[in-house]
Amino acid sequence: MPKVGRRSFLKQLTFGTEKAAPNNGKVLVCIFLRGGADTLNMFVPYADHDYYKQRPTIAIPPPNKSRPNAEASIKLNDLYALHPRLKSLLPIFKSERLAVIQSVGSDNPTGSHFDTQDQIEHGEAYGKIIGGGWIGRHLRAQSSIHQTPLSAVSIGTSVCESLSGAPSVSALDSINEVQLKAVPSESTAIVDALASLYGAEVGLLSQPGRDTIQLLSKVQHLHSGPYIPENGAQYGDDPLSKGLKEIARLVKANVGLQVACIDFGGWDTHFFQGSSEGLQADNITQLGKALTAFDADMIKYHSKVTTIVMTEFGRRTYENGSLGTDHGQGSAMIIIGGGVHGGKVYGEFTGINDQETDLLGPSGLRVKHDYRAVLAEVLTGMLNSRDVDKVFPGFNPSPIGFAPSTKLL
Repeated sequence: MPKVGRRSFLKQLTFGTEKAAPNNGKVLVCIFLRGGADTLNMFVPYADHDYYKQRPTIAIPPPNKSRPNAEASIKLNDLYALHPRLKSLLPIFKSERLAVIQSVGSDNPTGSHFDTQDQIEHGEAYGKIIGGGWIGRHLRAQSSIHQTPLSAVSIGTSVCESLSGAPSVSALDSINEVQLKAVPSESTAIVDALASLYGAEVGLLSQPGRDTIQLLSKVQHLHSGPYIPENGAQYGDDPLSKGLKEIARLVKANVGLQVACIDFGGWDTHFFQGSSEGLQADNITQLGKALTAFDADMIKYHSKVTTIVMTEFGRRTYENGSLGTDHGQGSAMIIIGGGVHGGKVYGEFTGINDQETDLLGPSGLRVKHDYRAVLAEVLTGMLNSRDVDKVFPGFNPSPIGFAPSTKLL
């Protein structure tokens, strides 16, 4: 979908939807790891000896057993350990606000990045076309909640497919793009003039006009000074960190944000993947630091904000001849939020050798949980949605248990 520019944004503000119930303050943040992330090296099944047999050079050492040029993993429980570059997430896990769901995936057999990403973002079964993105359908079902151009935001140059069909959506690199082009002293005068213009109680633009001024004023306030993260949060200079910082600003500005999406690419590690260090470890470092900074910055909003980290598929359980991993099936998803029953790794794990197979042979962890079941539980348990049947029509999700309520329909 094309980027929504400043002029279109302001037009949406002026001719917005009629007055409806305010947003309940719940915010969903979706991070998509593009390229098929090897989550087996992020959440290491260190107690399974086959993991080390099948990954002689790229496996992450078990807790307390490092090897030359490779840091040891960090124990989570009797089976799993964290990649050492995710160490900063350990306090969040121990505080039971972070849950991991293992062996998640789709029924897509193609092994294609684009085909599988498209299916997941649309919230479909393989070969079944519903129309629009799963988040777009979720937002359309919230007809009682007032929608603004900042209800749904895609960080970047284009709108994520999962948001397609949303009543209102904007693509932004930074909230700085949404401002009146004037010197500070004049911009305030312009807002005041618009307030006067739309102050009449009659006419087509009266209510949308008041909503426009209110939202413009809030956005204008964001530009009044440098943004200072809370609770000692330190964002990096990488795109993911910058994007999450922008999302934090929007949450705090109370502009009606309901959903924010952001992509993080570069996870297709066919060659020289590395172990505790290397190409994948660099990505994992960025992911860990960005999530940690965002969680710290959102300390006052933990009960409101839920973050999902997902990928299109995992990698094969064994390393290839190029010291990397090829496309697989099951992967792990991360859920972070104040309402999460965290501190656990959910999902049955029957061993590295329990694999899906295709025409090329073993193709990665067997899928135990349909990805839609995870998303449905987030919608019902975290966002209090009762319209999962509209978001995933014809799909009957099985409860996983990480959300406050496991009644999905």
